[in-house]
Amino acid sequence: MAKAALQWQIKSVLENFPFPQYTCQNPYRLFSSSPCKSKSGHGFRKNIQDSYAHDQARRRQEANKRRQTELKEQRRAALGDPIRGNTTPFVESFDTGLPRPATASVEQVSHTTTAPSSEQGPPSPANATEEAHLNYSLTKPELLDSLDYSRVLSEPLVSADRDRADPEEEAQKAKRHKAEHANAYEAVSRIVSLANATGRERSRANVQRIVDTFGRHNTDKYLRPKAPSLQSTYTTDTAQKALPRAGPDTGSSEVQIGILTAKIRVLADRYEGANRNDKVGKRDLRLLLHKRQKLLKYMERKERGSQRWTNMLEKLGLTEATWKGQIAVE
Repeated sequence: MAKAALQWQIKSVLENFPFPQYTCQNPYRLFSSSPCKSKSGHGFRKNIQDSYAHDQARRRQEANKRRQTELKEQRRAALGDPIRGNTTPFVESFDTGLPRPATASVEQVSHTTTAPSSEQGPPSPANATEEAHLNYSLTKPELLDSLDYSRVLSEPLVSADRDRADPEEEAQKAKRHKAEHANAYEAVSRIVSLANATGRERSRANVQRIVDTFGRHNTDKYLRPKAPSLQSTYTTDTAQKALPRAGPDTGSSEVQIGILTAKIRVLADRYEGANRNDKVGKRDLRLLLHKRQKLLKYMERKERGSQRWTNMLEKLGLTEATWKGQIAVE
C-alpha cells in the first residue's frame, strides 16, 4: 500500500508540473538520453521574437550581402582582367601580325632611324606600315631587289640589227612583259604578306616587333632609365665601363613580358572557344600567366616609376591584376 501511494503521488506531481511542450519518447523521464522534438521545430526563442525586428535584420543582412558583391565587382573591375588586361591597339595587332595603321611613311619610320628626342616618340616598327613586315623573314628592300632583278632577267631582248627589227612587235613584247611583271609582283606580294601567313609565322613576326619595340637597344635612345638610389654604387664611371650590346636585346624583362603576352593571347582565344575542355592548353596558359607574373613583380621592384615601366604597361595594357594576387584560370 505504501509503495502504491508513493507512485500515485509522483504521478500526480509530474502531471501537474508545468513542463515545456516537448514530445519525448518517455514523458515521465526527466533526464532522457534520446533527443526530444519541439512541436514548433525551432524552439521558443524565435517564437517570442518580434516579427518586425526579425524582418528588419533579414533585410539588413541581404543589403549587406548585395553591397559586398558590388564592392567585389568594383575591385575586380579596377584591377582589370588578370589574363588579358586592357586591350590596346598594339595587343590587337597580335591577331594579324600586322601593326596598326601608320601615321608616317615608310621612309620616315624604319628600323634604322636615328635616335630621336623624347617629344618625337620611339622609332618603333609598331607604327610602321604593313609593307615593313613581311612573311618568311623577308624585308621590303630584299623583296624589291629580287623583283627588280627578275624583271631585268625576263626583259625581251632587243635585236641588234635595227634594219630588220619590227618596232611594233618590240612594243607589244615590252607591253606584255610589263603586264606579266605586274602580275608577278602582285602574286609575290600576296605570298609574302602576313595576312596570308600561318600562325607560326605571325608569332615570329610578333616576336620581332616586340623585340624592336621594347628592346633596350632601341628604348635606351629615347627612354630614360630609373634614377639610381642614394645607397646605390652606380656612378658615371660604371656607366662608361658598361659593355655595348652585341645585337638586339631579346633578354630584358619587358621583352620577355611582351612575348609572353602575345602567347597568352593566343592560348586564351583558343581556350575560350571550342577547346574549353582542353586540359593541356589550360595548364600551358596557367604556366605562362605565372611566369609573366613573376617577371612583372621583378620589374616592378626594379623599374617601378621609370619610363620603361610605364611604356610597357601602356602598350601592353597590363593592370595590377596581372601581377598582384592569385591568378585562376576557370
